[in-house]
This record gives sequence, structure tokens and C-alpha cells, in this order.
Amino acid sequence: MLALSPDQTRAANESCACTSLDRQILGASLRSHDCPSLEQLPQTHPHLFSDAPVFVARAEMAAMQELVTVIEGVVASPPYQDLVLARSPAIAASDFGPRGAFMGYDFHLSAEGPRLIEINTNAGGAFLNGIACEAQRLCCPEMARYGTNACPQDLSARVAAMFREEWRLQRGNGAPALIAIVDDTPEDQYLHPEFLLAQSLLTAQGLPAVVADPQDLEHHHGRLWLGDRPVDLVYNRLVDFDLSEPRHRALRDAYVAGEVVVTPSPRHHALLADKRNLVTLSDPVALQALEVGESQRAALAAIPQTQAVTAANAEALWAARNGLFFKPIAGHGGKAVYRGDKLTRKVWATIPDGGYVAQQRIAPSERVVRVGDERQRHKVDVRLYTYGGQLLLAAARIYQGQTTNFRTPGGGFAPVMVA
Repeated sequence: MLALSPDQTRAANESCACTSLDRQILGASLRSHDCPSLEQLPQTHPHLFSDAPVFVARAEMAAMQELVTVIEGVVASPPYQDLVLARSPAIAASDFGPRGAFMGYDFHLSAEGPRLIEINTNAGGAFLNGIACEAQRLCCPEMARYGTNACPQDLSARVAAMFREEWRLQRGNGAPALIAIVDDTPEDQYLHPEFLLAQSLLTAQGLPAVVADPQDLEHHHGRLWLGDRPVDLVYNRLVDFDLSEPRHRALRDAYVAGEVVVTPSPRHHALLADKRNLVTLSDPVALQALEVGESQRAALAAIPQTQAVTAANAEALWAARNGLFFKPIAGHGGKAVYRGDKLTRKVWATIPDGGYVAQQRIAPSERVVRVGDERQRHKVDVRLYTYGGQLLLAAARIYQGQTTNFRTPGGGFAPVMVA
């Protein structure tokens, strides 16, 4: 099998408008879980999966994985943790052992190499991408000659092993008797079908699971409860990252007391996903002060320069806004994110006091997809789902507009083909 350069994979992404997703196989896989919401997924979420794969050069994949390794090494260092935890909510100080399930590292593939634009806890889509990976077929010469599907065949087993390891790191032995997949009003969430898929796959792997609203949880007698069933581990999909909202009180109290394993936890978000961390990780002077080695600093140069927005630098950032993205510190899912050249003065007036960072804008790469009889150019980003710094799977998101929103005809999650 031949290796493609990044320039060649870009050319393949812009020339091969094939359809690799076999929707009949995907539909059969979804029906196999005996769940109406999953069976209806192609109708209720028509733009969740793209028909096209995304080609990524092997050198680009290696560079992304190396950066993840470097970041996780820096994050584990005492100087970095002291700095970050000093500005974080007190709940983040507790370290119960778990590493954090499904970390998500999001990249744009620039002409200068992959650039990390965001780190996420509770990164959504892993289970969905896993099932879509299994429904791919060869559809163009590029796939036959160069493509290697980056989705492992044993993903369900590896995910189950991840949750067992999270349990072991806090409890020492055994396995959780009940996992609760927790989000606010989960049936109203766009990715609710993924929660049901996770429940089905984990249960099939010998880890009984339920989907739960945190307001249905109770904390008493030294345990977290869902009705009359004790909950041992929470797969946390909440965006209340420090569990400070009153409706999450039972979960918070059980977590603080160490009476339930929560993954990812407030600590994981504080150390990795708080946008202020990108300010530190993209600043060579700050990294040197944290005793980060020269080779690690060189690798971290792949993070676009990021700085906190303050009253002192607001006017300078406004003047330079055309080359910047503005992101809320505790943001998620592209909400309240602004591209600088689209900002109005009215919106800008709220940003200096609203807890934002300004990040150098890195243009995403592009993918040509077929929509009806037309070939259309879409944007691409690549997400690495990791655990403990190790790759679980890679997937791409194809979209139009400012952020990924799964409303683009021809867009959605796409498999990564490592060329």
C-alpha cells in the first residue's frame, strides 16, 4: 500500500466525490439494537452521517497523535496542575484516579500541518462513528489504493475496557454493576440516540447501563441511586462542567464524597478542556516557566496562538479580529463562538467581560462531496477520541458554515481513511 503526502490527500479529498457509506448496512446495524429511536435515526437525523470518507496522510495522523501524547504529559506535570487548579473550581482539586473517558482532540488540517483548535471532555459521537465505520465500502480508486479505515474492529471491547479501567483506577478491583449515562433531559438531546447505542453496546459487553436524567438521581446511605438501583459509575455527558447547578446536587455530593465514579469529571475538564489552557499551551514563555522541555515546546507550536480577552487588550484584539476566533472559556459545541470578521460592535461589547479567549483562526481543509447531482465543497475537521493519551478512534466532521452543526446536506460524521 502506497503512502500519500498531505498534498496528495488534499488533492484526493478535493477530487474523489464518491459515496462510501452503505446506508443499507448502516440501517441493519441500527435495527439490530431493537430500539425504535435508533431504527429511525436516518429519518430523524438525516445529516448526521456523510456519505464520503476523509483522507488523512499517515504523517498527519502521526503528528496529531504525537501532540496528544505531549499535551497529556504536560498536563500530568505538577507545575502545570498547580497553575491550572489554582484558577479552577475547588471541586477540580479532588483526584480519584480516573483518566477521563472519551477525550476529544479537534484538529484542522492546514497546509503547515495539523493544528489543534480545541480539547473536549465528554466528546460526543464515538459510538455513532464506530457503527458507521462498519458500514463503509470501497467507492473510488483512492480508497482501494491508499485507504485504511482508522476505526478499530474491536471498538466496543476497547470502550468496555476503558470503563472497567476507570472503575479499577478508583475502586481497585471488580467492575461497575450499573453505569448511568447522564445528561440533562437526555431524550431532548440531539445525540440521545447515541446514549441508547452506548447503553446497548455496554450492556452487550457485560456492563449493564441505563440512560438517566441527573434530576432522577438521589444521594443517600453512602451511594448514588436511580430509583431503587445503586449507580456505581456515571458516564458524564453534562455540560455543567463543575457540577455547580442545583439540579445536579445529588451527583455532585456523591462525587465529592468519592461514592460514585464519574468520568469525565470536573477535574478532567479543568486540566484539559477549559479554554484558558490553550492560552498556556500555546505560549512558549509560559511553557518554559512550567519546565516544559524544548522538544515538547516545539510540538506544542501546533496549537494556534490563543490569549485571554481582557479590558486591557480588547481594542488591540478588535483591530486584529479578522484573523481570530473568539471562544467562551467554558464553551461547548460551538455555542457562542464568533468568527472575528463576522463580529458586530454590539456583540463585541459583551466579549471582554464575558470570559472569552481569542484564538488565531486556522482555515479548515476541504472535502468535495456529492449532493444530488452536484459536487460541493465542504469544510472538514478531524477528531481524535482518546483515553489516557491513546487513540480509540479517529473521525472527521464535514460541514458548511462557521461550526459543525449536522445540518449540512452532504455533511456529518465521516470515517477517516489513513492514506
